[in-house]
Parts: sequence; C-alpha cells; structure tokens
Amino acid sequence: MHNQWKVELSFEEDGTVTACEARLVGVRAPSLNAHAESVRSAADRPANRIGEEVAASRALDTLSRKLHAQAHGDVEDASLRPDYLIY
Repeated sequence: MHNQWKVELSFEEDGTVTACEARLVGVRAPSLNAHAESVRSAADRPANRIGEEVAASRALDTLSRKLHAQAHGDVEDASLRPDYLIY
C-alpha cells in the first residue's frame, strides 16, 4: 500500500504581517489546516523570506499539534480505552 500526503503552504503579506496557511493534502490525508502569522518590527529591514519562514514554522507547529491530537483521539476510538494506557 502506498499513501502520500503533502503539506501545502500559502502566504499573504502586507509589508508588516506575513500570514501562512498550512494544510494537509492527499487522498487519505486528514482534513487539517493551521494558520499562523509573523510580524515585522518597524526597526527591521524588509525581508519577506524571513517572515515566511517564521510564519511557516509556526503554522507547521500548530498543524503538527492538531495531527497529534487527532491521532490520540483515533487511537482511543479504535481501542476503546484512554490513549495514555496505550503509549
């Protein structure tokens, strides 16, 4: 069996705030997404790439936490016992 998930990142920037939307994409991928932002200080020079990196890392962290929480719930549902007894 072969299954593939991809993470899709999209960005919007207004010169100060960089927003990132991260979502799992794939035929059997869970329908999860996450949003995060980074804010450029007025004292910093403009560097879109840095804002994207920070916003992306935050969105991916949130996405990872959501996926972990969903997996815990799925384990509990499948085993009919709390996940702390399984891990």
